[in-house]
Amino acid sequence: MRVSLIVAVAANGVIGKDNDLIWTLRDDMAFFKATTKGHHVIMGRKNWESIPERFRPLPGRPNIVLSRDAAYASEGATCLTSLDAALEVAREAGEEEAFIIGGAQIYRLALEAGVVDTMYITHVERDYDGDTHFPEFVEAQWKAQPLFRHVADARNESPFEVRRYDRVALEAPAS
Repeated sequence: MRVSLIVAVAANGVIGKDNDLIWTLRDDMAFFKATTKGHHVIMGRKNWESIPERFRPLPGRPNIVLSRDAAYASEGATCLTSLDAALEVAREAGEEEAFIIGGAQIYRLALEAGVVDTMYITHVERDYDGDTHFPEFVEAQWKAQPLFRHVADARNESPFEVRRYDRVALEAPAS
């Protein structure tokens, strides 16, 4: 099973403020929906709770919520306490590509665990004020491929470019 991460990141690394989105990028949201539709989406509790109730669970995809609180439960989501458990649920369901959709703690956890195969990053071409940042990653470990670019318009307040990053196999040191 491929493990993918999907995120929109401002030029200064910001991904949110006050547990909410900070921009209006309707075409990026359409890309997110089309890309994750039919696939397991894995998110943290704060991210889940930031989604307006009328949109929870995200339709057309199994929603998995991670919380340190084993008693946490929310209608429409499978609630678990570890990323490993979430990935196992997706794997056992026959998932081909599970998506890590945030927030920052879950992104960091997945990247540090080395489980992410692919990242879909929307690079928002503007700085934003925020309190949540995407974790840094070593770009040399990833092969970037631009997917599409979008200009600012009535539906999108900032220009952006979506790139796909695939993990590069690291060569073993010579013995």
